[in-house]
Order: sequence, then structure tokens, then C-alpha cells
Amino acid sequence: MARIAVIGAGTGAMAAAARLSVAGHRVTVYERSGTYGGSLGRYARDGFVFDTGPGLLHLPAVHRDLFVKTGRESLEQCVTLTQVDPASRHLFADGTAVSLPNASRAGVVGALDQALGEGAGARWGDFMDRAGVAWNRSRRPLLEEPLPEDRQMFGRDPYPATRHRRLLRPSRQASTVAEVGAWELADPRLAALLDGYALSYGLDPRRAPASAALLPYMEETFGSWYVAGGMRALADAVYARCLARKVEFVFGAEVVGVAEKDGRAAGVELADGRSVEAAHVVLGAQPAPGLLPFPDERPAGDPVPGRFLVMLSLRGAREAGAVHRTVVHGPDPGAEQEAVFGGRTAELPTVTVLRPDDPATRPDGEHEAVTLMVTVAPHGPVDWTDAALRERYADVVTGRAAEAVPGLRERILHAEVRTPAETAADTGAAGGSVPAPALAGAGGACLHSANRTALPGLYRAGGWSHPGGGPAHAGMSGALVAGLIVEGDGFRGSQ
Repeated sequence: MARIAVIGAGTGAMAAAARLSVAGHRVTVYERSGTYGGSLGRYARDGFVFDTGPGLLHLPAVHRDLFVKTGRESLEQCVTLTQVDPASRHLFADGTAVSLPNASRAGVVGALDQALGEGAGARWGDFMDRAGVAWNRSRRPLLEEPLPEDRQMFGRDPYPATRHRRLLRPSRQASTVAEVGAWELADPRLAALLDGYALSYGLDPRRAPASAALLPYMEETFGSWYVAGGMRALADAVYARCLARKVEFVFGAEVVGVAEKDGRAAGVELADGRSVEAAHVVLGAQPAPGLLPFPDERPAGDPVPGRFLVMLSLRGAREAGAVHRTVVHGPDPGAEQEAVFGGRTAELPTVTVLRPDDPATRPDGEHEAVTLMVTVAPHGPVDWTDAALRERYADVVTGRAAEAVPGLRERILHAEVRTPAETAADTGAAGGSVPAPALAGAGGACLHSANRTALPGLYRAGGWSHPGGGPAHAGMSGALVAGLIVEGDGFRGSQ
């Protein structure tokens, strides 16, 4: 039995901790804040409850595997999961609206044909077929195996783009999300649909590789799920599983350094001056400057975006037929992308409106809790502590969301704003950035740091490591780290 120190109590770190404890190790988690869950936070006021991170769960199989491998109670015995149907409603700038059914390829094709015109569904269906090829090519090496030292294979895009024929000029293949939308989907509304998926994950459609098609494929194929009580309930369940497996948590304990001895990790140094010895160290958070005994491996490119939230406590019951998730697409995707990835605020942003039909989120049936979410530039390029900016932008976002929620402004009892500045303070992520899932292509620019580091005995889990951000991908990272520690260099994958 080895003593293992885990830095951070996000879902990826807790997934690693639970698996390692089951394997017989003595695991202690050191968390700088006063609670667990990382990005899966919660805000509550006067009987209204809101998620401050992701609102829906994708690829629940990742967490099902965690619960199967770490105890008798299954995931469904610990939380209540419900498929959201329709999966999403989309309001486009030209006034067109379409509701997409959950986990139904034929249903999505039919809905797009009916709303956007004959042939739209077929184009999207053909695109999904190509996305499926990319998924099958990259699923295991990209998601289920440790990142190898030689990453050359991930520089190539697994998406089988079609040839775009141009008059009197050589044909080309789409290499970015934006090019897939323009050349393969052809309809600007379908392009906006694809752009919206990329943007919601913090990816710039103009630069993100075509393999980002995996993201809508993943949602459309495996479904979107709501956790009763909100996604924070999932963090509660993972934390409870850790406690049941005798994982120890120390809150308010900021780790400022990883100790090194004889060429390998030997423990952690805490801000209060204490030193803790450990045979292995798992870094489950974005490292602060000076934490690592070697230069951090930083992803190249522009600053990573964050999330701007407006959490609305509303008077009046949720109307019959209201949709859980509505995306109000911006009228000028190019201008929005230039703003978000250029360090500015978009004038008319794309807004995701979340309206869970969950009694646990509201004081009674005569009220409703609604969350508005926008992908924005991180804190730094934009000063999200500026009170006037926060108020002005919340008003812009609320105005956009009014297209999806009848009588929205007149129903507001209270509005709570959360920006990347709060995310940075709560999670320690620089600028309040939210990491995107790893993608193949673009010469490997969309990969994350490997789970095994240059220092023996030090490993990385969570959204800032392979295979990237989001609850499902973070959970996969925990499984990979546990496998590397338990099985050693011979470990080849989590399945």
C-alpha cells in the first residue's frame, strides 16, 4: 500500500482517488477551497438552486464505470438520470426554430428537413456519418489510452472531409469546423448549429480542427442527460463514493509545490509550511506558477475562453412544453468568434438557456430557476470585475434569452451574475478559463498535457490534462491515472 497525495478535488481528481483507494492505496486529497467538485458548483438563494458549471451530462458510461469499479451501488442508485427530450431547441437569426430529439438520428434528420427545408436533414445526416468515422478512428487512442510520447498520429485529422470543388481551382478538403459548415453543410443555419457546438466547448470554429465533429456526434449518439438536483448532485455522489472508500479530504489546504527526491515525486508542500510525504502525487488542477518542479506544458494558441452566467429566479410556473435547453444563435457568428477569441465581448452573443423541470431547483411550482450561459473571453483580456460591464452584459444576455422564455424580464425576482473572474477565484483556473476536450488534428494543437509527467511519480488528472475538459473527459483522465499508477508502464488503456 502506497501513500498517494492528490492535488485538487475536482471530478477527475476524485475519480482517480476513488479508484486508487479501491486498489489498496492510502489516498489524501488536498483542496485549496472549502469544498469539492471543481467546476461542478452550485448557487442557491431563497429556494432557487443553480449549477455554476455544466448543466447536462454526456457519456454517462464514464461515470457508470467509475461506480461499478469502486463499490456495490451503481451510478443510477446514487443519482437520478433523465434523458432530456428534445435534446435542444435552436433559434436562428432568421427566425427559424428547430427542436432536435435526443439520441435519434432519424428524428434529427426529419426535424431539420421540416424546419430548414428538404435536404437539410440529409446533409446533416451525411455529416454525422463522417463524424462517426472520426469517432471510431480516434475513440480509443484519444479517449481511452494514455497519451503516448510520440504524438505524431494525433496531428492528423481523423475526420474524412469531402472534396470541395472550386471552378478553375484545385479542390480542397475542409480542415476546420468553419470550413465544414461552409462547404459540407452549405446552409448557414446548419453551419451555425455546428459552430454553436464548438463554441459551447470553448473552441474557435475558425481554428478548431474538423474532428470537432466528434462533439455533436457524441451528444447526438449517446444522448444528453440531466442529473436530478443539478450536476452538483453528481459531484456529491462521487465525493460520497470517495469517503466510502476511505479517501481522506483536507480542505483549505493549498499546495504550493511538489517535492522531489532522488529524481521522482516525493510529496507536496503546503502553503502553511507543512510538508507531506507521498510515493505518488496526482495533480488534479491547473498548476499555479511555481507548483511544478519543471516548466509546465502549456497549450499553444489564444487564451482559453470562460463562461458568463446569469442565474435568474423567476416568478411564474414553467409553461407546458418548455424545452430544457434552448440555444439562441447570434446573428453574426464571425463577429462573435472574433470578439470571444480576440479578448472582447460580443455585441450579440449566442446564449444557451437552461430550464430544468426539476422541483429541487425552485421553491415551489409557481416559480422557475433559469440559467443563461455564454462563452466569453477569459478574465484578463476582459476585466470581468468591472461592475458596469457585468451589469451591461447581463442585460444583453437576458435580452437575447427573452426570445426563448416568454415574459422573461417581467418575471425576474433576482439575477445573480457569475463571470470568469469568479471561476478563477473558485477553481484556481487562470482567467477563469474552461478547458475543452482534446481533439486530434491541427498538428496536435488541441491536445492536453499527458497523464504521466516528466517527473516519475507525478501524474496529471482532470480537465487540464489528457483527454481534456468536461465531466466525461475528466472522469476518463482519472481512470487513466489510476491505471498508470496501479499497473505501471504496461498500462495501455482503461477498457
